[in-house]
Amino acid sequence: MTKSATTAPSTDTPPRGDHDYSLEPVPLGARRGFWSVGFVMLGFTFFSASMSVGARLGNGLDLTGFLAAIIIGGLILAAYTGALGYIGARTGMSMDLLAQRAFGRAGSYLPSALIALTQMGWFGVGVAMFALPTGELLGIGPWPIVLIAGALMTASAYYGIRAIEIVSFISVPLIAVLGTYSMITATAEGGGLAQVFAQSSGMPLVVGIGLVVGSFVSGGTATPNFTRFASSPRIAVITTVVAFLLGNALMFSFGAVGGAFTGQQDIFYVMIAQGLAIPALIVLGANIWTTNNNALYTTGLGFANVTKIDKRPLVLVAGVLGTLGALWLYDNFILWLNVLNATLPPIGAILIADFLRKRRDYADGQAPHSVVAWGSVLGVVAGGLVGWTVPVGIASINAMVVAVVCYLLGDLLLGRRAPERLAS
Repeated sequence: MTKSATTAPSTDTPPRGDHDYSLEPVPLGARRGFWSVGFVMLGFTFFSASMSVGARLGNGLDLTGFLAAIIIGGLILAAYTGALGYIGARTGMSMDLLAQRAFGRAGSYLPSALIALTQMGWFGVGVAMFALPTGELLGIGPWPIVLIAGALMTASAYYGIRAIEIVSFISVPLIAVLGTYSMITATAEGGGLAQVFAQSSGMPLVVGIGLVVGSFVSGGTATPNFTRFASSPRIAVITTVVAFLLGNALMFSFGAVGGAFTGQQDIFYVMIAQGLAIPALIVLGANIWTTNNNALYTTGLGFANVTKIDKRPLVLVAGVLGTLGALWLYDNFILWLNVLNATLPPIGAILIADFLRKRRDYADGQAPHSVVAWGSVLGVVAGGLVGWTVPVGIASINAMVVAVVCYLLGDLLLGRRAPERLAS
């Protein structure tokens, strides 16, 4: 593609009071290099919930099946998020600004609200995931930890992409080193990898692949929010693919070994069993903090698109709500979050399809023409219903296929411009 597809202006001066470009593309002068973007993306994928998926994979598949599932599923995830990462870097636009073009100015409120509510919910769940086992280990109630952890995570998300970078630069190496040490020790004490995976329950490989894809395809829809800061599309794609292939695979491996070695699904409990209490707290806190940073940041951007208010105060409001509701969210909201999650992959699929069809609309820097793109809106609704209800195949892929079909039909029925020839 030619350079003309980049919409970002050359200045690096943000709008007054908005240092994260909530409502406009990130200019070229504010872009960041490989390591900054790479650590942010790795921190995004380092999430304790992925270890639970790894434990299910480790208990359900033999070693060959486990490797096949994380490789095939990881490649699907990497292709989806890599495409979104490319679009984010090429245009400088957040997911919400991209949605204004694919869904229309008012139509974009639907995807923005869905992803904002979902990520705020996961922020609260993440705070509880840290507070409950930490309180159990320290012999105190969870509320003091909920309030302290929620405040710290909200503060770093409030200060935007620069604070997220700092947290990720510290947390990612700690998680990787301490987690890998624990996993290798557990594998040795458990008799090797063959023994770890010897108790396979016969899970079908397609189910395992679906678990891998489903583990982060919803959160991955927010990829443009972070890769829009990349100094080039190439950096965006490489860092995203590495994060969703290697970062996720590492989390799955921690969970698989931990599940077999201790019967627990989180490396926190594995490390406790190994007598590594302090490293366990560090890994658990760093793991959740990095992902919660990204989740709350995404929440602020989504609400900013709906309200046209700067992201920062909205991050504070969302952080307070997520923190105060953390324990309730953990106990009651996960099923509802999974329902919402079924609607997020269709959003990303439509963003990709619209970019491929109308690249010049993204390159001209003009405001979106339509108010509501009904085919896109219908695609999210229909895709979400299919992803949630159809038991055959991989749910997120089913949802994305239905969403793109609805989008294309709506686009064609409304007589919109035909696909453009790709530039070399």
